[in-house]
Amino acid sequence: MRRSLFAFAIIPFLFMSSAFAGDAEIKAAQTVIDSQLKAFVANDGAKAYSFAAPNVKRVFPTVDMFMNMVTNGYAPVRKPQSYAFGKVEQTGPTSIIQQVMIVGPDGKDYEAVYTLEQQPDGSFQITGCSLRASMSLST
Repeated sequence: MRRSLFAFAIIPFLFMSSAFAGDAEIKAAQTVIDSQLKAFVANDGAKAYSFAAPNVKRVFPTVDMFMNMVTNGYAPVRKPQSYAFGKVEQTGPTSIIQQVMIVGPDGKDYEAVYTLEQQPDGSFQITGCSLRASMSLST
C-alpha cells in the first residue's frame, strides 16, 4: 500500500518537473531560431551557419554553400521584414518543432516550420526548415 501511495504522490511532481524542463527547452530552441534569423539579416553567414545541426552541415559543408541555399530557396527566412513564433511541439525529450510566422521581403506572409534537436553538449541546433506561403488573408 505504501508503494502505491508513493507512486501516486510522485507522479504529479514528475509531470510538473517535465513541464518546466519543456518550457526551458522550448525557450532555448526559440533563442537559436531568433539568433539565426538575426544573423541572416546582419549578413553574418558564419554565425547563421553555426546554428545548423550536423545533418545540415553534411549536406552544405561550407558557409557559402549554406548561404547560397538559404538565399535562393528561403528568401523570407534570409531577409524577413518581421517574424513571430507560433505553435510549438516538443516531440521528444530532445526534439522540438517550432512554427514561425514571417513577413518576407516581398511583404507576403509565410510559415516556416523549424525542427531542432538537442546536441550532446546540451545546445539546440536546427535540423531543418520547411517554408510555405501562409494561408492568411492579409496581403
